[in-house]
Amino acid sequence: MADTATVDTPTEEELMATPFVRELVKVLRAQDTHGTWEGKSDRKLLDPFILTAEQRREVPIIGDPDPETLWRVELFYNAIGVAIERETGNMVTPMMKMSHEGFGRIVLIAGRLIVVNKQLRDVHRFGFPSLLKLAEGGGKFVSEGAKMIQDYPQVANYGA
Repeated sequence: MADTATVDTPTEEELMATPFVRELVKVLRAQDTHGTWEGKSDRKLLDPFILTAEQRREVPIIGDPDPETLWRVELFYNAIGVAIERETGNMVTPMMKMSHEGFGRIVLIAGRLIVVNKQLRDVHRFGFPSLLKLAEGGGKFVSEGAKMIQDYPQVANYGA
């Protein structure tokens, strides 16, 4: 009888403990200058980043992207930048350019090195189907960005 390997899906607690998700929560909490979210759990703060397929379909893509959505996009990539900084010790700066139609680009830069370069489309519907996909998506950018810095340290440290 063949032994089948089961892939364990991480628990919500394990996902909340990943470096990227921890940084995203910290970035979100830093935005709460008046203490409005003090009573909210970390998981509840991440709810706006989670959109089911039905919720995504309900979001109209006509007109300007919602300012709250643009803010979430910025926070998501800021958290990636902070997580890369923590892992590598290199300061990472985000730059985002967005059209009024919801198309644009975000880059994260360390020194003269672009560590993340992402074309953004349909920003109106920005979100992830689950906490797992959010953690995986952010974590992938963090690991790829850190690897870029490790592969090209002279460029990342230029001017430092």
